Amino acid sequence: MTTDATHLSRSALLFLARRPGLEDAAMRLRPFRRLASRFIAGETLEEAVDAVKTLSARGLMASFDHLNEAVQTPEETREEVRQYQRLLARIDTVGVRANVSMKLTQCGLLFDEALALENARTVVAEAAARDSFVRIDMEDSSVTQVTLDIVRQLRAEFGEPHVGAVLQSALRRTEQDAKALCAQRIRTRLCKGAYLEKPDVAFPDKRDVDASFVRTMRVLLDSGVYHGIATHDERMIEATLDHAAKRGLPRGAFEFQMLYGIRGDLQERLVREGHPVRIYVPYGRHWYPYFMRRLAERPANLAFLLRNLVRG
Repeated sequence: MTTDATHLSRSALLFLARRPGLEDAAMRLRPFRRLASRFIAGETLEEAVDAVKTLSARGLMASFDHLNEAVQTPEETREEVRQYQRLLARIDTVGVRANVSMKLTQCGLLFDEALALENARTVVAEAAARDSFVRIDMEDSSVTQVTLDIVRQLRAEFGEPHVGAVLQSALRRTEQDAKALCAQRIRTRLCKGAYLEKPDVAFPDKRDVDASFVRTMRVLLDSGVYHGIATHDERMIEATLDHAAKRGLPRGAFEFQMLYGIRGDLQERLVREGHPVRIYVPYGRHWYPYFMRRLAERPANLAFLLRNLVRG
């Protein structure tokens, strides 16, 4: 697939990911569900726990993410809070090396910022009581600033070990955001980003996204704070390892993070080499938007899906 065709298909898939009316129809298609199962650990908490047990046996850590970006009422947000409280309790019971990731839209950010802060505070308080950690996921650029503001407030209330942020190297602002977060000792996950953005806020060229990733990675690793470098790109991994070696950083000064169902060979190689690796483990019934973003990242997956849809 040409570069232009790849960009076009990615843009189309990211657009479709934001069309909730397509979700029910798509999720009824057997080939669609079959391919999605490669990237989604299940629709229930117990299915996700079983998946994490398997990862743990391979020496991998995990971060659970309950998928539900479509909450529309205060009661739905409170159910998300209860879901995360149950999840944190279950992690304690199972005894796996895992934490949780959560989007502020699940907490009501799109219709009530105060409610979103209140709900996020409840979840982080639960994590702190259990000596665990909540990663506040980053979403599209329309909520970047308010998300970082809420993370800073929660960090001030609960301390470094219990809440952290996410930055996307696709956004033009990210390197400066990284410097600010490091100054406040906020643990940060760096990823490339998987949202459809306008060129005035995000780099349209992959080479610029990669260059931003490397610059931001260096800012994070130089800070002395424990961060997560989230990538499946072996060039980015080698750049990270090279910079860590130049700085004399020991293994365990940071962790690599990867997505469930992608590059298991690379995950295991890094573990064998002694690097901490954490897998982002999504689960839940509302997996359509997440899955569409994964398709957009990997054109080969789209080709596989289309072949299977034709076959039925």
